Amino acid sequence: MSNRATDTEQLVLDLPHRPALGVEDFLVSSSNQSAIELIDHWPDNWPNFAAALCGPSGVGKSHLASVWMDRSDAHRLNGYDITDDGADVLLDHPALVIEDLHDGIGSEKALFHILNIARERQKSVLLTSRIAPGDIDVSLPDLRSRLRALPVALIAPPDDALLQGLLVKLFLDRQMQIEPETIRYILTHTERSAESALQIVAEMDRLALAKRRRATKLLAREVIYKLFPVKP
Repeated sequence: MSNRATDTEQLVLDLPHRPALGVEDFLVSSSNQSAIELIDHWPDNWPNFAAALCGPSGVGKSHLASVWMDRSDAHRLNGYDITDDGADVLLDHPALVIEDLHDGIGSEKALFHILNIARERQKSVLLTSRIAPGDIDVSLPDLRSRLRALPVALIAPPDDALLQGLLVKLFLDRQMQIEPETIRYILTHTERSAESALQIVAEMDRLALAKRRRATKLLAREVIYKLFPVKP
């Protein structure tokens, strides 16, 4: 094994991984612990028939929802895809994942009916959203009350350990060799968010392929200046 590979691995030695049951390993830290516990406690210790995972873009809501889907044999759909007869989908499945509720609800009446079916027939519903479901602007009073009553597990923006591990993982996922100093440069010269990490790695990959360049600190600096020009 090369020194470069060893150095890269050392960046994530202290960051635990957990099997994702058919999906990629999920990086664990204090910022997402409550969300992981929500998934782990299903079904015996769920406080309700439905719950929500909330947090900003790129923090792993869909990833954890996929883990839960594998465990619960759930069906998945987006909030804006819920139609007036959409509640029937829960009749054919033991559980349901409704993604990106913040983007809109196709039918408020159908979502209310889905939550009722879950409670009455002991089925489970997991919602994902960038904001708490109770803060989403809905016109149906009964649905608003039901959403406000749901247990919510918040996924915070990544802490230092998680963001470092996420960057390494994103580069390795794209089969890009990366030096530890490049990771450290990115961490100290850009917004500390999962969304920024995703953007930077994607653009570095694109430029590295287009210009046949290595993913160095120099390339990272160029990408950061391009994507976030206010950041030196």
